[in-house]
Amino acid sequence: MSIDPRYKGIIYMLLAALGFSLMGGAAKLLKGTFGAGQLVFWRNMVGLLVLIAGFMMRPPVNKGGKFHLLIFRGMMGTTALYTLLYCILHLPLGTAMTYNLTSALFIAVFSFLLFREYHGRVVLLAVVLGFLGMLLIYKPAIHFPWYYHVAGLLSGITSALAYITVNRLAGYYDTRIIVLAFIGTGVLVPLIFMASGYLFHIPADDVFFIRWKWPTGIQWFYVLWLGLAALFGQYFVTKAYGADKAGMVSAIGYANIVFSVFIGMALGDDFPDWMSLTGILCIITSGVIISLVKKSRS
Repeated sequence: MSIDPRYKGIIYMLLAALGFSLMGGAAKLLKGTFGAGQLVFWRNMVGLLVLIAGFMMRPPVNKGGKFHLLIFRGMMGTTALYTLLYCILHLPLGTAMTYNLTSALFIAVFSFLLFREYHGRVVLLAVVLGFLGMLLIYKPAIHFPWYYHVAGLLSGITSALAYITVNRLAGYYDTRIIVLAFIGTGVLVPLIFMASGYLFHIPADDVFFIRWKWPTGIQWFYVLWLGLAALFGQYFVTKAYGADKAGMVSAIGYANIVFSVFIGMALGDDFPDWMSLTGILCIITSGVIISLVKKSRS
């Protein structure tokens, strides 16, 4: 069944939001046994193996010519993943996802400043409504150390830059190659930090200078869950930003919060209170408004 071109970006982004929410749940289950840097490595290693198998079955076809943007996309995506997983391990899952989804606001700002993309006041209000919905669902916790919040904002900023770059790469590279630029960087960077730590006797930490650690027992299942869910989300977020302008599909990413509510409940979180339910309604309304605007313009 073919997808209506008018709604491709929306559908792809909903699938991406589901994948990233599942990834966050897996990361929470691995808390206490793996640090952020180790999760970055294993998350990307699983995805890399799947991509290699896919390339063997169907080689990519590329127009090429934007290699520098591929490198930039890989670095920004890896930085965003480091900071997101760091926040997931040290903040409530909802707060971490809230910070990451501020990328929609930064996308709107960067898209306007760099490319003069503007989609009217209705879409702008829908983005603001979605952001307000996030705040209602997950009241940001101000009692945590300041550097957790800095990491969260950095996650949103670098995610925005990565997603905008994806939109500029569409049409030049196979979707899997764009994903590979991110995943390959996400495997290489932790390995470089790990080797540097061993060579120069740098004390291990949970973020950069990690030590090698194999999963054991049920951890293998959680690691596979982490990597496959992230690859699923990454594939469809790349398709989403390639199918439509960054400023339009970014607001649909707020669905991540809705999915996270129910995944959190499955992992033992309490049922959302009335304020959180109001936030969910705001997010759904935001998505409906954007869908109607896209339909009317088409």
